[in-house]
Amino acid sequence: MDLTVNPAQALEDIFRREHGLVLSSLIKTFGDFDVAEEALAEAVASAVESWPRSGTPVNPAAWLLTVARRKGIDRLRRRRRLEERMALLAAEEAAWPIERLDSSVPDERLRLIFTCCHPALSPEGQVALTLRTLGGLTTAEIARAFLTSEATMFQRITRTKNKIRLAGIPYQVPSSEQLPLRMESVLAVVYLIFNEGYSSMSGSELVRVDLCQEGIRLAEMLVGLLSDDPDVLGLAALCWLTEARRPGRISSSGELVLLADHDRSMWNRAAIDRGLRLLQQVHEGGSASPYVIQARIAALHSTSPSHAATDWDAIVELYRWLYQIKPSPVVALNHAAAVSMAEGESAGLALMEPLAGALAGYQPFHAARGELMARSGRHSEAAESFRKALTFPINDVERRHLARRLSEIESR
Repeated sequence: MDLTVNPAQALEDIFRREHGLVLSSLIKTFGDFDVAEEALAEAVASAVESWPRSGTPVNPAAWLLTVARRKGIDRLRRRRRLEERMALLAAEEAAWPIERLDSSVPDERLRLIFTCCHPALSPEGQVALTLRTLGGLTTAEIARAFLTSEATMFQRITRTKNKIRLAGIPYQVPSSEQLPLRMESVLAVVYLIFNEGYSSMSGSELVRVDLCQEGIRLAEMLVGLLSDDPDVLGLAALCWLTEARRPGRISSSGELVLLADHDRSMWNRAAIDRGLRLLQQVHEGGSASPYVIQARIAALHSTSPSHAATDWDAIVELYRWLYQIKPSPVVALNHAAAVSMAEGESAGLALMEPLAGALAGYQPFHAARGELMARSGRHSEAAESFRKALTFPINDVERRHLARRLSEIESR
């Protein structure tokens, strides 16, 4: 990469790309999140100073790892602790390569993401620490993404790291017996990061592109580490196929565009192709994965030439299958919405109305119900649903859309 064109941007791109790879190895080396992060920060500072003069190393990650290891040893030496470990590290220093990373580094990243997503940690802590360590986001960036103060986010990350240390949470991939439970947490965190980016719960923007990209990057990292896992392949495919539709979601004036009104020529064909290739890698036994089923639904949307031409019957069946595997009121709501497209609004509403109690606190339920009521000509009930949807915390783009729909209904 040419650092002379835009040195700051070039260094930032390298740092984001290599951060998780280097940090995971440093955490294994030092056994301490804080020491590893501080050592990497010092190595990056050295890169900022030296690379514009000397040029980018052949292997930036190996350069950062080598310098950070030395910085970490210096830090431990200054603190006068861990003498035995420090002596061992110092003895091995001469053997550390600068032009390549150890072949076990991908396993270190895998250990790191399982550590960040340990079920003993709070979901908020899992997301924050994953973004901080593997995503390379700063505390301020994470705080902005989740609409909280930098101080609050710093405390959240610090508490999570302290719990890992005090509870003795091991830095390792869990055993085969524990893997299903732990994998569920890992995938859920990555998907939560992507979803928060694709449809922000609040704030001025509908989409946080940086969080979408981080979610996809983490999903692709898991594909590289667990390339035959159907859940991993399904999650990555789902993220890509959903991301493909993002360019059509906002009008030129910044307003929300419903799926039925998308200009499909704006959709990202490369993202669709990547999602479809990932789905093709899923072996037959993995077709029952909830992520694979959702990805197949997204694939039907992404490959249809128009909203009307979408195979809604197939989508209805996929949602029915998903509900059998992983029943939830939200899946039932999506199934009802698909039924409304395949069989009409009345059929969809008949399935949606029994969900009113379970989904009373779920904003998308009220928005979806309002749309079906409006299309059915039940305007007073539609207006009631839109008003209810507007009482929830939502981003400004969705709020303007719902307010406009309510105004249209009330003017009839």
